[in-house]
Amino acid sequence: MAQNLQNGVRLRPVDLARGSGLSTQAIRNYEADGILPAAVRTHHGYRTYTPLHARALRAFLALLPGHGHRTATSIMRAVNEGAAEEAFRLIDESHAQLLDDRGTLQAVENALRDLTPTPVPGPDPAVSGRDGTFIGLLARRLGIRPATLRAWERAGMVSPRRDPRTGYRVYDEADVRDAQLAHQLRRGGYPLERIAPLIAQVRSAGGLEPLESALRDWRARLSARGRAMLAGAAELEAYLRERG
Repeated sequence: MAQNLQNGVRLRPVDLARGSGLSTQAIRNYEADGILPAAVRTHHGYRTYTPLHARALRAFLALLPGHGHRTATSIMRAVNEGAAEEAFRLIDESHAQLLDDRGTLQAVENALRDLTPTPVPGPDPAVSGRDGTFIGLLARRLGIRPATLRAWERAGMVSPRRDPRTGYRVYDEADVRDAQLAHQLRRGGYPLERIAPLIAQVRSAGGLEPLESALRDWRARLSARGRAMLAGAAELEAYLRERG
C-alpha cells in the first residue's frame, strides 16, 4: 500500500466508479466484501483509495467473466487477506471445472454421433426387460432419480409409452437415447426449456442440425470462458506484483 502512495495519489469512490462504469455504492460494497483492500480514511472519515485499489478493481472485473461472481470474490478476498495459496486453489478449481465441462461437451458430441435421424423402436438389451426399458433401470443407468425422468417427460424431453397391462412407463431405444442426450445437456448447464425443443426438432426434422448448432454455441462459450480466465490471470498477476 505504501508503494502506491509514493506520489500522493488519492482517489475518491467516485473516481473508481467512473473508471469502471460502476456506482459508488458498488465500490463501497466491494470494499466491504473484501474485493478491494480497506480504504484509507481521512480525518473527516471519508474513504480514500489509491492506484492499488484501482488495480484490484481491474483484477476483479477481469476475473468475473471466467470465474463468476462468487469465485472471483473469494479469489480477491484471499489475496487481500494474504492467502495467495487459497486464491490459487480457487483458480485451479475453476480450471478443473472448465476441463470437466469440456469433457461433458465431448461426451455429448460422442452421443450425437450415435443419434440416428429417425427413432428405431425396440428394447435396449443393456438395460431392458423383455418389452423395453423401465424407469428404474434407466434412472440407475443415468445416475439420476426416477422423479427426474418423470420431470423430463413432463417437459417433453422423453416420451415413453405405457404398458397397457400395468400402466408402467416403457422406454424404447429412441427414448433411451433421448434421455442420454438430455442428461448430458443438463450436465452442460442447458435448462429444460432449451433442451426439449432441441430434442423435438431432431425427432420431427429427421436431422441433427438443431443439436449441432447448440453444441457449437456451447463450445464457443467454453472457449470464451477459457480466454476470460487468461485475461483474469494477467490482471491478477499485475495486482499481485503491485501489492509486493
